[in-house]
Amino acid sequence: MLKSIIGSKIGMTQVFDEKGKLVPVTVIEAGPCVVTAIKTVETDGYNAVQLGFKDVAEKKLTKAEIGHLKKNNIAPKKVLKEFRLDDVSGLTVGQEIKADIFKAGDYVDISGISKGKGFAGVIKRHNFGMQPRTRGQSDRMRARGSSGGQGPQKLFKGMRMSGHLGQEVVTVQKLLVVNVDTEKNVLLVRGAVPSVKKGTLIVNNTVKKVPVVQAEEKKAAKKK
Repeated sequence: MLKSIIGSKIGMTQVFDEKGKLVPVTVIEAGPCVVTAIKTVETDGYNAVQLGFKDVAEKKLTKAEIGHLKKNNIAPKKVLKEFRLDDVSGLTVGQEIKADIFKAGDYVDISGISKGKGFAGVIKRHNFGMQPRTRGQSDRMRARGSSGGQGPQKLFKGMRMSGHLGQEVVTVQKLLVVNVDTEKNVLLVRGAVPSVKKGTLIVNNTVKKVPVVQAEEKKAAKKK
């Protein structure tokens, strides 16, 4: 069964649960998505389904993308994403996938591109400590410090230094689906997710086994 969808981040708000507790949630426009292609073991060596999300002008796509979609009589889509499945027998090209594949109480993993923060120093980028704030060193407080020594006389790959921060794929796991609006195709997911407003998100059924809420309740019970 397909438990994945492409969505767009609308923003954050807050709701109250059954116990009257305030819960911060992210509002996600989840679909509707269209099945643009189906891959099987016989034809491609693996089972997968490709979904398309959001209509877009044809001029914004490549000729290959336009040809791929026109072959199946599907309107141009902004985002195409492939999802691996064990069985694709219940899916057909052109079928619509909506937010109703999820329900309140489900747990999902959400992936998106984090906000870009430009060039950053090691304190902001890697949480380094500052240099001593002593007299005569006021211009070195946020400096990285020594990068090496007389040993190998070179810098090793992967050394944490200043550089570009953000704008990378980030996945947040085990987020609780608080509510599903099937008419508007909107998910309310507990907590924050990566990406800017109107940014594309990939929502998948969680791969984790222990729900976040149950773990928190156990911790609270132990403290009492």
